[in-house]
Amino acid sequence: MKLSLANGQVTVDAADLAPLLEMEPDVLRTQMRDGDVRILSETGEGDDAGRQRVTFWTKQWRVRLTCDAEGVVVKQSRARIGP
Repeated sequence: MKLSLANGQVTVDAADLAPLLEMEPDVLRTQMRDGDVRILSETGEGDDAGRQRVTFWTKQWRVRLTCDAEGVVVKQSRARIGP
C-alpha cells in the first residue's frame, strides 16, 4: 500500500483502505465525505523525520498507517474499538 503525500494532503486508494475497515470502497468514500470516518495525520520529527502517520477511525475500527517520505507504508496497525 502506498499513500500520496502532496501539499499537506494525504491520499490513499479506497480499494486499499476499505478492507482494513471492513467495508466496500464506495461505502468508505461515502462515509469519508459524510464525516463518519475521522482522520488524523501526523508528521514525524527527530528520529521519525521524513515519516508520516495517518490514523483512520470508524465506529468499529482504528487503522494506523506509518509511511516513509515516498509514501510507502512501513508499519500498519489495526484495532477493533467498537461492536
